[in-house]
Amino acid sequence: MSQLVAIVGRPNVGKSTLFNRLTQSRTAIVDPTAGTTRDRQYGKVDWNGREFSIVDTGGWVVNSDDIFEAEINKQVELAIEQADEILFVVDAMNGVTDLDDHVAEILRKSRKPVVLVANKVDSNEWVYNIAEFYSLGLGDPYPVSAVNGYGTGDLLDEVVKKLPESNDDEEALEEIPRFAIVGRPNAGKSSLINAFIGAERHIVTDIAGTTRDSIYTRYSKFGFDFYLVDTAGIRKKNKVNEDIEYYSVIRSIRAIEASDVCILMIDATRGIESQDVNIFSLIQRNRKGLVVVVNKWDLVEDKSEKAIKCFKEAVRERFAPFTDFPIVFTSALTKQRIYKVLETSLEVYENRRRTVPTSQLNTVMQEDIAAYPPPSNKGKFVKIKYITMLKGSQVPTFIFFCNLPQWVKEPYRRYLENKIREHWQFTGTPINVFMREK
Repeated sequence: MSQLVAIVGRPNVGKSTLFNRLTQSRTAIVDPTAGTTRDRQYGKVDWNGREFSIVDTGGWVVNSDDIFEAEINKQVELAIEQADEILFVVDAMNGVTDLDDHVAEILRKSRKPVVLVANKVDSNEWVYNIAEFYSLGLGDPYPVSAVNGYGTGDLLDEVVKKLPESNDDEEALEEIPRFAIVGRPNAGKSSLINAFIGAERHIVTDIAGTTRDSIYTRYSKFGFDFYLVDTAGIRKKNKVNEDIEYYSVIRSIRAIEASDVCILMIDATRGIESQDVNIFSLIQRNRKGLVVVVNKWDLVEDKSEKAIKCFKEAVRERFAPFTDFPIVFTSALTKQRIYKVLETSLEVYENRRRTVPTSQLNTVMQEDIAAYPPPSNKGKFVKIKYITMLKGSQVPTFIFFCNLPQWVKEPYRRYLENKIREHWQFTGTPINVFMREK
């Protein structure tokens, strides 16, 4: 399971620019206006084979005119609390400020590993200005330029070095499915957990402390045997006073990364909201299996087949282009179809582990390729000669060997993926399709 790194600092030090640089994306909005970053951004970083999650936060401010000040500061505090490591970004051009001292004091109290990042070192002359940041008492400042990438390699080396190693106890868990129940607040996650384990607590065992935030609850009854991946937040909901939407996503990161299959809860009375899409994106980014559960179906007046069909279409439309996942309509309160959720989750887990023999794969797929070959490009024709499925990967991965892999574009990759799904059962799990030269 990867770890979580939080980027913190006062406004306009380049946190969002650094986030975009490290994630190789343009997800975070970059603007010189203080307070631009209010909605948090989440990404994945892969450096020399070590992967971790990263979260961008708003600028820490005090006594400002920004009406969002208190909310931003609470979310920064939460990110610090939940993270395994902190990137504290300061401005090499402006030097140490009172706000930097304030943030540094919070970080020293947190006792978390901190990497001090002196940003905006856009030329060599600014390197000599960073010595004053030693006064913050957080170790060596790393000179970087988030704009042009200077120093980010050394920075990532230090980040990876300070990240805690994966817990050996987690790896020692039996090879049985791990399901995470995730979703926005009040979608019925706790009710579903209680429906599974509340009345039958003698059949489950909690493996607490396996990781800092995750708790594995083993469920073994009625023919089921799996770990329910819970987080501390679910069990201590009455103690949460932070921004609940932000907390739900931070908590979901932990649960998603620790799971094989994610059960995404949607409130039938409210429909699909942006927070549902955010959590779905996290599931996709982590390449986990997916079962969508439409909860509180007992409160919906129109339960006709037409209404069910319309709801399913709406869900798939919002989650496109990935649409090959099961949708189950339940009521955690009345326990309607809750065991269908478990059966479907086990099916998705088995689909993730499914393998297709190489001979069968080539026989079937070569017919589809012959019927619709890759489009020619500048007079060059792509010939796919051989197909195999990579063994031992966490996600079903198919390798297509051809003469010109660089000319195979995304639309044709999707065609190949759709054909694979058409011939074999991979519902609920993402598929990797790679082109390699032969």
